This record gives sequence, structure tokens and C-alpha cells, in this order.
Amino acid sequence: MALPRFFLEEQVLPAEQEAVFPLRLAADDARHARVLRLAPGEHIAVVDAASDYFECEVASMDGDVPLVRIAQRGGAQPLRPTVMLVQGLAKGDKMDEVVRHGTELGVAAFLPLACERSVVRLEPKKAMARAERWRAIAKSAAMQSGQPSIPEVSAPASLAEACAALGGATAVLVCWEEAPATASLREALERGLAACCCPAADARVAVVVGPEGGLTEAEAQALLACNPRAALVTLGPSILRTETAGVVAPALALYELGALGSPWRGGMRP
Repeated sequence: MALPRFFLEEQVLPAEQEAVFPLRLAADDARHARVLRLAPGEHIAVVDAASDYFECEVASMDGDVPLVRIAQRGGAQPLRPTVMLVQGLAKGDKMDEVVRHGTELGVAAFLPLACERSVVRLEPKKAMARAERWRAIAKSAAMQSGQPSIPEVSAPASLAEACAALGGATAVLVCWEEAPATASLREALERGLAACCCPAADARVAVVVGPEGGLTEAEAQALLACNPRAALVTLGPSILRTETAGVVAPALALYELGALGSPWRGGMRP
């Protein structure tokens, strides 16, 4: 059974001087600890502010604050590919579900993209509030699914801002319903890795999914122009909803990179 997992924002556990010390949890995590009714002797997983992993034993509870001792320090985390999802802004709670399920899969970052055909139009104040909500969802999903870190969730970006952020990616996979049927995601990844002489475990890949109305041709062309390793890719003959494509596309990329246990078929994986 997986251990309950907590992420610390400021506390670095090796800096603690006492054998038993309080975990300085964020307010929402303290509430979560209370709900779990942690008892002395139970073990929890802790990722500290230095991104190091520890297994801690609960010594006692001081209100909502666990007093713990370090039971075991985890080894260095293995290299793993980084997949960012650039998701066209979607209406309702669709973005919530994309962030939740993408985090569970292992997506490392989310960049919401304001597109020409996005139904949702967010004023700056509302955009920041939505971004905070998505960050809370990502944190909760990372804790639930045992991820080694919490994904970064950016505020909604313009097309120009997104293009600037993608310039250094190993590959940019632009999912577009008008892509040729032969536009293989696997082959686009292989070309990007080969061009960078980059092992799959160290790849930084961006996956772009449009909103409900899809990307316009101008948006697709701008995304292709922002990185020499950008390519159109197809997700198959079916027209997927944006919230479905926003989960399927990064899952396929993670699978092809070996992050979900698949054998890498190319020559760049160590």
C-alpha cells in the first residue's frame, strides 16, 4: 500500500537538528493530515523543499502538525523525461480534469493556452484565480498518485508567450485534426531526440492540444515555426474532445519515451 505523501514548500529535512521534529505543512496539507488521522508508528512519504524523498515515522500529533522522525532517506531519483502539456483553454471544468489526470500520468508542467477558438475568455484577475485552482488540483493529484514532484502550472498564456516558452524543447508535438494521417507521434519524437542527440530519459517534450474548436491554421503554423523540432502529429482517425486529447496525447508521449514502462524502439534511450 502506498504511503500518504506530503510536499514541503520551505522545510529541508536534513537541516533539522532534533531527532523528532514537526513537519511544517501548508494549511491544506495540515487539514489532510488531520483527515488521515495519522497515529504514532505510521509511516508517511515526504518530499522536502530540496526535492529529496524521505520516509518518516509519525512520533505524535501536535494538533494538525505531525511530529516525525526520519525512518529512511530515499536514493537519488532516476532521470525521467519531462513532458509539458500546452492545453488550449477549455470551458467548464474540463481544464480541471485535464490537470488532474495529466498529473496522475506524470505530466511535469501545464501551460494553458488562450486560442482564437477558445470558448473561455479570462480576464487577468480571473485567470490568476483559475491558475491557483489548477495548482491546487495538481498538488492534490501528485500527492494521491505518488509523483516525485508537483507539476508546474502556469497562468494562461498567449500564443506568442507559448511559442517563446517552447523554443528549447527537445520536440514539440502539435496535435491537429488536420495533420496528415501519416504524421506519427512516435516518429516525431524519434526525430527530435536524434536531432538533439538526447537520451529519452533526459528529453523535454511539449505536447500541444487545441481548445474545443481546435487550432487555427495560423496557430498551428506559428507553433511549428517556434522550434526546429516541432511537428504536426495525429492522434488517429477519431476526432477527440479537447479534454480527451489533453490526456491521451501526453500519455502517448510518456509511453513512447518509456516513462510508462514501454520499451523505447529508437536508438537514443540509455
